[in-house]
Amino acid sequence: MNLQATTTQPNITNILGFNRQAMELWFKERGYKPFHGRNVLKWIHKHGVLNFDAMTDIGQRLRAELSLSAIATPPAICLERTAKDGTRKWLLELNCGNRIETVYIPDDNRSTLCISSQVGCALNCQFCATAQQGFNRNLKPEEIIGQVWLAVRQIGTQRFTDQLTNVVLMGMGEPLANFDNVVKILELLQDDLAYGLSKYRITISTAGLVPALRRLRTVCDVNLAVSLHAPNDMLRDQLVPINRKYPIAELLSACKYFIEGDKRRKVTFEYVMLDGVNDNDSHARQLIRILQGIPAKLNLIPFNPFPGTVYRRSTDTRVEQFRQQLLRGGIMAMTRKTRGDDIEAACGQLVGQVADRTRRAIINN
Repeated sequence: MNLQATTTQPNITNILGFNRQAMELWFKERGYKPFHGRNVLKWIHKHGVLNFDAMTDIGQRLRAELSLSAIATPPAICLERTAKDGTRKWLLELNCGNRIETVYIPDDNRSTLCISSQVGCALNCQFCATAQQGFNRNLKPEEIIGQVWLAVRQIGTQRFTDQLTNVVLMGMGEPLANFDNVVKILELLQDDLAYGLSKYRITISTAGLVPALRRLRTVCDVNLAVSLHAPNDMLRDQLVPINRKYPIAELLSACKYFIEGDKRRKVTFEYVMLDGVNDNDSHARQLIRILQGIPAKLNLIPFNPFPGTVYRRSTDTRVEQFRQQLLRGGIMAMTRKTRGDDIEAACGQLVGQVADRTRRAIINN
């Protein structure tokens, strides 16, 4: 499949990213019944049909009008790479010429799609290749869900849950900085007319935009992963600059609020292991102290190097010693297996192609 990106004309609407509410409203405004919108939603996402003329249970007049006023077009695949472990990465080109990356990670009893939410990232986390590319803009809803639509078709499944069981917003960008567009997609992923994923099968990652995290609790219910990476504010200020605005205490308070009332829910804290930076015994003790009382699990992530980085990966021995210390302190900790690093698809390695428009001072001051 080699879909070409289509430039949307002013009077043409790309409806690929419409959730059920938006789709029903769009059809209603044009004099049609809401069920017409639901039918089109199902054709696009459940059946994978983008050609309105092929939607056979929709009236001919409506199909003709759709062909004149709407498109359903995902980004264009311009490169695909497959790692030795089966991980697949797609480089996708947007209408604006920027490129983003999407990663599919198969496993024994589950498979995960890691999708991007922005072109680049403005948060400037020091150990992340995406951040070094700068930031251009938020992705539109059709550009976010388009990654899922393409992946489902590329892996050749007819039913979504046959081969794709989980979606994580851990690709390029900070999802909560693109709040409204991301929420629309979270709704679409859970819609039975689209992908029908359980809320427990969708994970949104954040570096710590506290007000947006608290707001998310009120509008959408999914899993939460937090990029922690340091056990104290002094170190986290350096590694994750957004911490200067929303320090660890505020972030942890928001995390508790997010999972409050759901006994099944835990916060996943991500912690990249940087040799000699955040991986000594005192750091482990500090983590045990700050995470006490929070239903949580801690993912220890071996650092994945990229060109120009000053950081090194902690040794396997040091990572395991760190993990054992956390376990003895009552913290559920596991080491994430590195996947796709031979095609630069591992955590922190996604770069795409970004025309940088970042104003770093907004984040760093």
